[in-house]
Amino acid sequence: QLETLEQEEQECLELGPHPTEKRTHIVSHQHGMTVTKTLQEGEAEPQCQSFCYSRAKQRGLLLEGASLLLLRVLARRQTVPPDLVFPAIDTEGNLCTSSY
Repeated sequence: QLETLEQEEQECLELGPHPTEKRTHIVSHQHGMTVTKTLQEGEAEPQCQSFCYSRAKQRGLLLEGASLLLLRVLARRQTVPPDLVFPAIDTEGNLCTSSY
């Protein structure tokens, strides 16, 4: 059983006069998982949002690192089981599903 304990993602866009930086920090804890998203546009004050998900809601959750690992295993086996669907987190930090 693999479990993501912590994940950090950063995206920088330097289009126009105001660069934009997006950060997502995901950390697992005893009650579940917390997702913190930070958006900073230019010199403006950073905007932060946090989401908490219980252990029950994150059961089977497939984050980006685990997804890459799964894709490698599927490629190696050269097969994808039918209807392979996992809970995931979208770019806004909300729970969604990921289908393969």
